[in-house]
Amino acid sequence: MSNAAVLIIEDDSEIQELLSHSMSKEGWKLFQAKTGEDGLKVLKTKNVSCIILDIMLPGIDGLKVLRKIREIDQCKNIPVIMTTAKGEESDIITGLELGADDYVVKPYSTKVLIARIRAGLRRQEEKKSGTSAAVWQQGDLKLDAERHLVFYGDKQLDLYATEFALLKHFLSNPEIVFSRNQIINAIRGADYPVTDRSVDVQILGLRKKLGDAGDRIETIRSVGYRFRSQA
Repeated sequence: MSNAAVLIIEDDSEIQELLSHSMSKEGWKLFQAKTGEDGLKVLKTKNVSCIILDIMLPGIDGLKVLRKIREIDQCKNIPVIMTTAKGEESDIITGLELGADDYVVKPYSTKVLIARIRAGLRRQEEKKSGTSAAVWQQGDLKLDAERHLVFYGDKQLDLYATEFALLKHFLSNPEIVFSRNQIINAIRGADYPVTDRSVDVQILGLRKKLGDAGDRIETIRSVGYRFRSQA
């Protein structure tokens, strides 16, 4: 991932400079744009591995830019992390449904943002190679997909099939915020007839079975859920 190229679409010069300084330590190649129009021009001429996209941009806003990004063939699967100063729920939900992979609310920690970028790049590499892990572990919590087993410390947990699928989805995508609809699509497929309320009930049951680890499934108010990585 040290040879990754990151495009930052952000009109704030101070934030651009801060991110440039922090990300240069990762060995990533950086492209910078202050407007959505300029960012789209970069994407049509450069190979980019990940995009940091501010929602509040001069000219066309970040959500419109995101729509246009997903219309570019070579950008359909590039990780996009939205940033927003407002933190408005409607913008966050719209962005996630349009294909954003994650979001952070300003002011944010550059360490957190870099961790999110790394996670997105890892998922991208797995997609390209056609491989995926069979075992995921976060602290004392371990899931073995091939054997369909879950352990919390030395204790084996008895999960229903949907609970197992939920946990697998969270463990394989730590720190990523998912709307309820995205969760349904991920574990059941598009247009599966499940209500938002049923997702909440399933996650409540999963949290109880996870015991002390259950609070690592965080509720993002009016948006969805995120699994917090082990520090």
